[in-house]
Amino acid sequence: MSELDTLMPAPLDLSGYRLGTPQRAGALTMVPVTGPVRPGFVPPRSGLKLSRVVGYGQVELYNGMPEGVAIVPLHIGYVQDAAQNHALCGSALLAAGQKRVFHDACCVQQSQGGFLSGRDDQWFFVLPVELRARALELRGQRGYSKLWDDIAELNRGYDLPSRGHLEQILSRRRAVLTQFQSRLELVPGQLGAAFFEGDRWAGLEIAPDPGYFAELWMALVCFAYGVAAWKREPAVAPAVPYGATDLAGLRRELDGERAALSERVAGWLSAVPMGPVEAVEEERYLDLRLSTLTGGHLAGQVVTDGGRLVYASLFNRLPVG
Repeated sequence: MSELDTLMPAPLDLSGYRLGTPQRAGALTMVPVTGPVRPGFVPPRSGLKLSRVVGYGQVELYNGMPEGVAIVPLHIGYVQDAAQNHALCGSALLAAGQKRVFHDACCVQQSQGGFLSGRDDQWFFVLPVELRARALELRGQRGYSKLWDDIAELNRGYDLPSRGHLEQILSRRRAVLTQFQSRLELVPGQLGAAFFEGDRWAGLEIAPDPGYFAELWMALVCFAYGVAAWKREPAVAPAVPYGATDLAGLRRELDGERAALSERVAGWLSAVPMGPVEAVEEERYLDLRLSTLTGGHLAGQVVTDGGRLVYASLFNRLPVG
């Protein structure tokens, strides 16, 4: 199961990318991805900033680095204290020093009023996977409340008050969700991951380089994919205690457990539907191309450079709620 190029159909070329040893935390399984490093791209936390919230549904991002292109992570959202929280519907390319206002952002906090200029205490998330297909469909459409009904439905599925207020999950359940960050570990050279919720493929994320992915890691593992896994946690069978009585025996049991998980994940990978995928170019910058991919089983966006993959954020069309 080490090769990744058979996971996704054309036009996405994943040759050169490889899968590592799976890690599991409750209902969430993460398979590390290594592959070609594409230098020259600005990482999303240290280089890309929320400059200001211009108005409801309008946010301005800033690539503050003196050089390098910023790939805005797909469905990134920002949380600021006492301000209206927003998420983007699509990715984008920002040149060094460029500011851009996104007029099609989604407000994800129905009952919080006001908006502030950029702050040092801002932190970002990526929309939960159940919301991502709908958010992608809404790109280019103005209307700050356009995702509230879907957020309310998601909240109902988590036995939370039915309102368009994503903060009920992201902030009030943050302590639980951030446990995935410590239970799953980045490996040396990792620049991507395949995520599974239970035995179902949930998403594939690939970054230009390990530094970029490390800065995106928490937003992905805790929020984009951790939310759905957290919901399924009670249904996961408890871990069976190890029977080993010495260190050598424990190592044998751990090796056997890892091998069994790798075999299961290989089966999950082979079960990913392989239907046709349509690619639509959205944006260009020099040789970079940002495209949207849609198919019956997946959706997402990718960035390529002369046909070579640089960035990918693809996800399963999981139902809301």
